[in-house]
Amino acid sequence: MTEKLSDATRGPVLDPLFENGWTMVEGRDAITKTFKFDSFVDAFGWMTRAALWAEKWSHHPEWTNSYNRVAVVLTTHDVGGVSTLDAKLARKMDSLI
Repeated sequence: MTEKLSDATRGPVLDPLFENGWTMVEGRDAITKTFKFDSFVDAFGWMTRAALWAEKWSHHPEWTNSYNRVAVVLTTHDVGGVSTLDAKLARKMDSLI
């Protein structure tokens, strides 16, 4: 079972994501990033690729799409905050660009 990141593991797990544009969501234990693409088709294609990984790992993002932008929020609802699953999906999303 996945567990919420402890204070000791947060830095090593989340710092590399913060260096790549992810930030904490104010008032929640969640991370967020907005991705910008050249077009709606590029944004939607990226969402489709990310959705396949999210489904494979049974870990689904909160996200919205407006034309060429996709705003993503990741948190593990089952544990009430950020877990290694969120970091894993964030790294995968970054790699799909």
